[in-house]
Amino acid sequence: MAKQAKQSQKRVEINQTNARMVSVLAICSAVVAFSLVASRSLLSQRSYQSRVINEKEKAALTLKVNAEAAKNLAKAYSAFVGTSSNVLDGNPAGTGEKDGDNAKIVLDALPSKYDFPALASSLEKILKDRNYKINSITGTDDEVNQLGTASPNPEPVEMPFQISVEGDYNSMKELISTLERSVRPFVIQKLQMDAKDNSINMTISAKTFYQPAKSLTITTKEIR
Repeated sequence: MAKQAKQSQKRVEINQTNARMVSVLAICSAVVAFSLVASRSLLSQRSYQSRVINEKEKAALTLKVNAEAAKNLAKAYSAFVGTSSNVLDGNPAGTGEKDGDNAKIVLDALPSKYDFPALASSLEKILKDRNYKINSITGTDDEVNQLGTASPNPEPVEMPFQISVEGDYNSMKELISTLERSVRPFVIQKLQMDAKDNSINMTISAKTFYQPAKSLTITTKEIR
């Protein structure tokens, strides 16, 4: 009986020890699992924060470079428009054909909008100032379809037109030279001349250009 009691007591102790070991192992496993998950989460957060800091540093550097470029651009623009005579040797403060500051001349040469009525008015002024008889100034007013064409890298867009005038032979030659010397580029594509007595009726099919404004797009970036 005593021997059986000792064996029974021993089994109880073994079972208790096994139970404690299982509990300890379970706790250790839980701690290890939690530590692994926590470590992975911390490493992920560290990696994310590192990417955020890296992108912030890039953005700050870009902003610094752009700010410096803006200052240089402002200085260059001031020097460009502040000359005593413009690129046509005209008076920047004057109102003559060759007058106006350089910025105005550039905008006149290559406008940023498709404005056919303004083009027609400009052509009419050129012709009237030289006493040509104007028969017609025609073209397509495509301003509605050209709206919203600003882009980061704009390209010149053609504006076709046609003018019909009357004058003598020398005045017709002078008109072609005038268009060639104009600040605004004109490309003559077709000439048709009909002579009658001492007068010549000349029809010019040509094109000029405008260049849409350059757009500035500010974007955001999501860091993952």
